[in-house]
Amino acid sequence: MGDASPSYKGHRYPVEVISHCVWLYFRFPLSFREVEELMLERGIIVSYETVRRWCLKFGQQYANGLCRRRPRPGDKWHLDEVFIKINGELKYLWRAVDQDGMVLDSLVQNRRDKAAARCFFRRLMAKTRAVPRVVVTDKLRSYGAAHREVMPSVEHRSHKGLNNRAENSHQPTRQRERAMKGFRSHGGAQRFLSAFSGISPHFRPRRHLMTAYDYRVEMTVRFAIWEQITGVTGRPAAA
Repeated sequence: MGDASPSYKGHRYPVEVISHCVWLYFRFPLSFREVEELMLERGIIVSYETVRRWCLKFGQQYANGLCRRRPRPGDKWHLDEVFIKINGELKYLWRAVDQDGMVLDSLVQNRRDKAAARCFFRRLMAKTRAVPRVVVTDKLRSYGAAHREVMPSVEHRSHKGLNNRAENSHQPTRQRERAMKGFRSHGGAQRFLSAFSGISPHFRPRRHLMTAYDYRVEMTVRFAIWEQITGVTGRPAAA
């Protein structure tokens, strides 16, 4: 693809260790201390603070690399918003997926009014560089108002039972939110969820639609892509 690999200059650990720690943290509901323990079991001594810094530095870079490898999104977008707690206060996590379950974007906002919906619509189109054929939402009236202003030519379907795909896509986020005992800041939540939404789905193919053999083949391909975008293949092991 010609994409530049992340720079590991100044890091004394090999890229294999760094990318593996980041993968563990964003793929499974683990804390930084639990990642530290798993690495210790393998004979690698790395502090949880180092793991935290790696995730902050490389998580979004890896997510961006995976995003560049994805096919164009489908033309049917499912949007939904859920409550999340940030430092004890209720906020809203806006999320969009296409008809194949590919995550398009996640955005933490203070409200769920017309302005918030309009902001999310515009951000979605800017990020995907696409305009959908159909937008599917729940009955929240803010969607209709923003839709008429931002993308009036796009078909809008609004029904409580139509949006299960977007609602189900929140489940991994909910799992992580519980494991992390909530988020501590708005910026921290957005940074984590942006990287998480780019990395976690890459390792979650629709397994229920695959045979065991096809699933293993698909995962082998996805791990190979991960190694390419993290720089494990095609470069020296250490920096």
